[in-house]
Amino acid sequence: MEKNSPTISTFVNQVRHFAHHHQLFTPRGKYIIALSGGADSVSLLLVLKHLESELGITLEAAHCNFHLRGDESLRDEQFCQQLCRRLHVPLHLVHFDTHAYADLHHVSIEMAARDLRYAYFEQLRRDIHAHDICVAHHRDDSVETLLLNLVRGTGLRGLRGIQPRNAHIIRPLLSHSRQQIEQYLDALGESYVTDSTNLHNDVKRNKIRLNVIPLLRELNPSVSQSIFETSLRVGEALKIFDDAIQHAIADVTTPLRGCTCLNQPVENCTTPQTQNSPLIISVPRLKQQPSPEYTLHEILSPRGFTSAQIEQIYTLLDTIPTGKIITSCTHELAFDRSTLILQPKTPTPLVRPMHIPETGTYVLSDNLKLKVETEECGDRYEPSRTADCASLDASDIKFPLTLRHTQPGDRFVPFGMTGTKLLSDYLTDRKKNIFEKRAQLVLTDAQQRILWLVGERTDNRFRITPHTQRALHLTITVAR
Repeated sequence: MEKNSPTISTFVNQVRHFAHHHQLFTPRGKYIIALSGGADSVSLLLVLKHLESELGITLEAAHCNFHLRGDESLRDEQFCQQLCRRLHVPLHLVHFDTHAYADLHHVSIEMAARDLRYAYFEQLRRDIHAHDICVAHHRDDSVETLLLNLVRGTGLRGLRGIQPRNAHIIRPLLSHSRQQIEQYLDALGESYVTDSTNLHNDVKRNKIRLNVIPLLRELNPSVSQSIFETSLRVGEALKIFDDAIQHAIADVTTPLRGCTCLNQPVENCTTPQTQNSPLIISVPRLKQQPSPEYTLHEILSPRGFTSAQIEQIYTLLDTIPTGKIITSCTHELAFDRSTLILQPKTPTPLVRPMHIPETGTYVLSDNLKLKVETEECGDRYEPSRTADCASLDASDIKFPLTLRHTQPGDRFVPFGMTGTKLLSDYLTDRKKNIFEKRAQLVLTDAQQRILWLVGERTDNRFRITPHTQRALHLTITVAR
């Protein structure tokens, strides 16, 4: 065994350089090696064991037995145990009933094994306080992934192939080919196990590996290296692209100006803003972007809209069919004058109708409550003037009250006016969008008269006057 052969030193130096360039390791960090027993993971364990002292890290290995290949699965487990024992590397073993998991979750065996493997690795990482999980993807895997993405149809990010880091998953061997890995193991005189299922082209990835890439090599013997280098350049270019697209998204979007719970200005809303928070997309500003359609795609695609839906939405921007709603699996998008309103799907109705038989505090939903109380009015009584409170003359109000969403045909007498007005017309005059209209609450009395358009305006018929002796005080708030 030539421990100092050029093959070994070249391989080690390349891993060292790649890890340093991509900042994969932290001194004094603990790292888990995903060890299957195959050539890739064995070489990963050996090269990191070689660099362990230099990098200032500690290693532990983890092996998953999926019980998919009979005696082969047991053979792989025993091989990993013997290897780790010889290298003095702690080994964590886990067994899975992969077929049962696949049946339970209605996924393929391949997807079941992947889900089980990565869920276990992440839980183990937390349990032993490890920094990251090292997996043995190599250059050929990245090339195969890129070609698969092209076959399936991909955006720009699919052209990056596999990345050196994805959250707590790192890939120190990504710059090496499978051939280099095998040459490294041969130079060390190290053995490994072979998964017989990889020898059959019965899945798409194996067809790419066994059929497509050999054909491409006839055109260019260095095709894998060329594709990999291109994917790295695409990855670097995407850093510039991602920065530009984030600026474009920030330019065309703003948080929805109202809170659907109280219809307050967004600066007064206590609901935290997240990626799932409602957004307004300005169509005029969107059209000013270098690529309006791609900017729209980057906003809508993460929210579940398909490419076909995004294309449909884009074609409608010139007409803006106000009131039209297009839904994804998680979100709704409404056309509203010169804007698109985007918000997560919410149950309908947002708040179930609630009957209020007497004064007290009522929990309306997970985040809303209504407090109903009476107050004696003196000469200096001041009615509430904030959006979340209302003060009404209690003399003509009959219990039980009902809190509900607006309904077609609802009318009231807006405070300060004498004639009735359709709620729908009032909300339109207030420039409420379709989602705000749908979320709007009203409070009615036993005679179905609207007392309060919640958060907006009281009914003039129940206004506080100098003759009012007792007031009904209403407060609606976000529940704590």
